[in-house]
Amino acid sequence: MFTPLQRRVLDALAEVADEQQVKLFVIGGFVRDLLLKRPSKDIDVLVLGDGPAIAAEAARKFGNPRLSVFKTYGTAMFKYKGVEIEFVGARKESYAPDSRKPSVEPGTLEDDQRRRDFTINTLALSLNRDDREQLLDPFNGLQDLHDGVIRTPLDPRVTFSDDPLRMMRAIRFAARLDFRVDPAALQSIKENRERLAIVSAERVMDEFNKIMLAPRPSNGIKLLDETGLLDLFLPELTALKGVQQIDGIGHKDNFYHSLAVLDGVSARSENLWLRWAALLHDVAKPLTKRFVEGQGWTFHGHNHVGVRVVERVFRRLRLPLNEKLKYVQKLVFLHMRPIVLSEEGVTDSAVRRLLFDAGEDVEDLMLLAEADVTSKNEEKVKRFLANFRIVRQKLKEVEEKDAIRDFQPPVSGEEIMAAFHLPPCRQVGEIKNAIKEAILDGAIANSPAEAREYMFEVAARLNINP
Repeated sequence: MFTPLQRRVLDALAEVADEQQVKLFVIGGFVRDLLLKRPSKDIDVLVLGDGPAIAAEAARKFGNPRLSVFKTYGTAMFKYKGVEIEFVGARKESYAPDSRKPSVEPGTLEDDQRRRDFTINTLALSLNRDDREQLLDPFNGLQDLHDGVIRTPLDPRVTFSDDPLRMMRAIRFAARLDFRVDPAALQSIKENRERLAIVSAERVMDEFNKIMLAPRPSNGIKLLDETGLLDLFLPELTALKGVQQIDGIGHKDNFYHSLAVLDGVSARSENLWLRWAALLHDVAKPLTKRFVEGQGWTFHGHNHVGVRVVERVFRRLRLPLNEKLKYVQKLVFLHMRPIVLSEEGVTDSAVRRLLFDAGEDVEDLMLLAEADVTSKNEEKVKRFLANFRIVRQKLKEVEEKDAIRDFQPPVSGEEIMAAFHLPPCRQVGEIKNAIKEAILDGAIANSPAEAREYMFEVAARLNINP
């Protein structure tokens, strides 16, 4: 039931309980994951007494690792061989309407179990000699684990109103464990959805990103949509919902298409930011949708506009505004290129440009493009995927031959200025860009010698003399 390391940790904690004559329990996620046979490296220890004081005693059993004490919350923790062990005194909580930070006072074991979010997280194992490793389950959490149900120990209206982040957590657990949310809890989330406004964007995104990392993220996102939570923080996504028809011509529902693409990417990659790119790849379609007589629905430029929308979303949701944003923007901007390439012909020049623009992210781009093929027409899907295999082979061949990925110009701006005695100016940029275009078109090789020779040809055309 326990790993050897877990066994050693629990035995040592039991010794502390006996020596200090204090009631200790392992509670929450560790017990839940143990029963689900899922790996867990965090152990929460509930103390009927002073949590930090018992943590200090326990640390001595584990060779005095660094002890972190959080006086505000009455908790303390240390790490032992990669396992994080946290101690907290049993408590009961009460909440003010405008805050999810509770007022806390000492309580009993059942007080502490009652204050927890879901029945599957109330399960406790005793560490004391008289009832060692007995499962304490006053809220039928074991049955809910067996049935695959997310249910609150108290009236869900109280649980979710007290701490609205628990609404996101309910859906996160449902998505990650492939459980269903109890109907009463689901209804309560719908009724309390506006309470999410008192939770910071950072905390909401922490939960949402965990949903995004579920095996099938769409399951969680559909629940967020059903309860009305999604529209509160990601209205750009819910704006994709629906199919409009004119003259009997409709377009696909881009909300469900985006979720299908997200699941397709998730089946092949755990990269969170690639999953974000999949989720948002069509985010600008509502802004670019047009109906053209004789042609049907068009979304011209949705990849260009999508780059700006992605930044707006990242800023509002307090997502990282660094290379993660740039990566998602790049994939959103380029996501149609492999499809166009596969339809119009795989020329060396087009492949070089794709390699140049995608750089080290070309494999992720191809994965996104392949997942983007969600047609119900099986023949169409087979044709696209066969073409993508040709594109992948051509990418490999051109990269091996021309070394375009992570392209660095073989002639620098400084070298151009030195050769023609020029200061920094527009003409330097024109020569440098002409060399790059010639390499990408295959007119010259990606080599310093041919690039320098071509540099003088371009300069001559521009009437620039050495």
